[in-house]
Amino acid sequence: MDALAHDRTLIGASDVDLEAVKKPSRDEAMAAVRTLIAWAGDDPRREGVIDTPGRVVDAFEEWFAGYAADPAKELSRTFEDVQGYDDIVMLREIEVESHCEHHMAPFLGKAYVAYMPTNRVVGISKLARVVEIFSKRLQTQETLTQQITDAITDSLKPAGVAVLIDAEHQCMTTRGVHHKHVTTITTQFTGVFKTDRALQERFLTFVNRR
Repeated sequence: MDALAHDRTLIGASDVDLEAVKKPSRDEAMAAVRTLIAWAGDDPRREGVIDTPGRVVDAFEEWFAGYAADPAKELSRTFEDVQGYDDIVMLREIEVESHCEHHMAPFLGKAYVAYMPTNRVVGISKLARVVEIFSKRLQTQETLTQQITDAITDSLKPAGVAVLIDAEHQCMTTRGVHHKHVTTITTQFTGVFKTDRALQERFLTFVNRR
């Protein structure tokens, strides 16, 4: 299964035929940016913005690189020799740089990801990579939280997963209600993190540790 087909399964996009969407060429994308510059009221031929379409397309390639990556592949290499370790594995303060799918405005924050291994673990950098892959797509924070949880659950089959994301949305701070310094927190708990309140509290304690 290729990355695109896998992601359709992971996000439940059964009503959207992503494979049928023809990706525009770079020239077409740059033309679209010129149209937006003109629509905003500027002259796309002006010296200061004449190279902007190319820069925007380059930025989009970086911001949305997650569509070309497969989180399951990142989690596919696991290790069984953990010398009997049977407690929380957690990464704190993973950078989240994503874009709201409603306004294409950035939302920035931190992710806290933990799982309770059963008989195998994954390299810790791979957990951060999974957060990065899903973040580099058009998102809602709720969906992002669920996707990270599902990817870890599907690949590692752990006893439980806990994910918390704390992010500031520029679609709220720079437009609309213009409320500054307001963050959104989303959480997802599965398995033992959902059924064992003490374990859930330990996770939240680690999140808030300074």
